[in-house]
Amino acid sequence: MRNKLLGIAILIAVSACSPQLRNHGYMPLDEDLAKLQRGVDNRQAVIETLGTPSTQGTIKNGNIYYVRAKTKQVGIMAPKEIDRQVLAVRFSSNGKLTDYEKFGLEQGRVVSLTRKITVTGDGELGFIRRLLSSIGGFDPTQFLNRNQQ
Repeated sequence: MRNKLLGIAILIAVSACSPQLRNHGYMPLDEDLAKLQRGVDNRQAVIETLGTPSTQGTIKNGNIYYVRAKTKQVGIMAPKEIDRQVLAVRFSSNGKLTDYEKFGLEQGRVVSLTRKITVTGDGELGFIRRLLSSIGGFDPTQFLNRNQQ
């Protein structure tokens, strides 16, 4: 009986220390992104193809954003975010899809993972900078401004 209790206690201790991975949010599949037609699809068509976005711009027919984060928790320690991806879907003033771009974090820096069309300085990265800067207190503008020069 004592050996059983000792075995159960060891099993509980080992399982409590194993990392727990959790995914939060939703990121559309690349196959679904390939179905989008720039200059043709409107906001509603994009949402029907990709699913409900995590968040959206504040102006009517504004841009939409999909956000997925992965956290890791070991034992009673606080969860730590180990990955975050953002898909920004942009629309023109007439409501047609202009482009989309995926962002991620690489060693504390905002990194463009996929870009379909080069965007001129339209100020839309402000939301993504605010969204991603909540991790570790880094300032993504330092990295982004260097690459824009």
